[in-house]
Amino acid sequence: MQHNIEISPLGPRGDAMADAIRACVHCGFCLSACPTYAVLGEEMDSPRGRIYLMKGVLENAIKPEAAEPYLDRCLGCVACVPACPSGVSYGDLLMSYRVHAESERSRPAIDSASRRLIVETLPYPNRFRRAVQAGRISRGLRRALPDAIGAMVDMCPTSLPKSHPLPEVYPAKGKRRARVALLAGCVQMVLNPDINWATLRVLAENGVETVIPKKQGCCGAILIHVGEDRRAQEMAAKNMQVFPSDVDAIITNAAGCGSGMHEYPLLFKGLPEEEQAREFSHKVKDITVFLDELGFVTPPGLPQPMKVAYHDACHLLHAQGVRNPPRHLLSSVPNLELLELDDGGMCCGSAGTYNLVQPQIAEELGRRKVERILATGAQAVATGNIGCLTQIENHCSAQPIQIYHTIELLDIAYGNHQA
Repeated sequence: MQHNIEISPLGPRGDAMADAIRACVHCGFCLSACPTYAVLGEEMDSPRGRIYLMKGVLENAIKPEAAEPYLDRCLGCVACVPACPSGVSYGDLLMSYRVHAESERSRPAIDSASRRLIVETLPYPNRFRRAVQAGRISRGLRRALPDAIGAMVDMCPTSLPKSHPLPEVYPAKGKRRARVALLAGCVQMVLNPDINWATLRVLAENGVETVIPKKQGCCGAILIHVGEDRRAQEMAAKNMQVFPSDVDAIITNAAGCGSGMHEYPLLFKGLPEEEQAREFSHKVKDITVFLDELGFVTPPGLPQPMKVAYHDACHLLHAQGVRNPPRHLLSSVPNLELLELDDGGMCCGSAGTYNLVQPQIAEELGRRKVERILATGAQAVATGNIGCLTQIENHCSAQPIQIYHTIELLDIAYGNHQA
């Protein structure tokens, strides 16, 4: 089925949106890959249904408010993209549509308040830490809070680790093989700062010197995915200025951040910064990809045998196409038996801020993910994204299973940290 659509008045991204819509032939291969379709079973909660809705809104054939519930329920996990035989760039379409929709949309007061709370706290570590502390205090008032705010309170951890500031440079061990810059992240710095320290130590073990730009900030991924275009551009532009150009790679250890930084060329489409954004994003690599390409130095191994299930973070597997590198690294560790989840890389329900704004669907996806993990008989689960770690941990709280970032297990294998 071919679509005739003209949305160029939306600017440079309009052409990309039109191309994505035209490419969809409504074959249905995306249905089995879509988490919301798996949970809800509704055509309009599938990628092809949402493409139909976006096309209708953009052509003024469907009222935006009729499409909003279905488009809001999209995780943005882009599992549909590798499943699509026509190569529809669904992620680019959704990202651009949300920017357009937010500029036209009028939200209920409580939705506006909860959204504002997210965009004003999560990208800023100090604010986020204070918000989590306030959330813990608010638990006693949970019944009196609106659902949109209450879901955020429910997600607040019972405690936070102490802040552990990073150095500006972390030297390589032995002969230097490479020099990289590290994105420190935002939420991760508050919820689990040890992930960054584990990253520095593992890179050092592999002969890599790491620079941590002091003036860096949020990569903008959270804002990109909720349609806050201008603020995301400001954050991205700042990082493009403060990260050094004389490094072999810009390292990310959070799948969502890496995916967001790879979207910089689209974020700056048609703007003077577009070429700079393209060059910058080309240097961005997930830590597992970089180590796999560099030639991973095999560690001594885990202190005790451990069965580990690997969970594919959506924005690593589907958005960045990274499947084998983390498996190569983990499989090389002595005493580690790597187990696979039989779920086709289905989303765990975290998806950036999804478990905050769509808690019911996120709850079901989290439950299903943990069922798959437990079915493997694993003693631990590893993944490459702080959102996934938090979501899985919340649903595994009553289970005797340990949750690790991939790089934390590698750090333990080098003898730098205890299991």
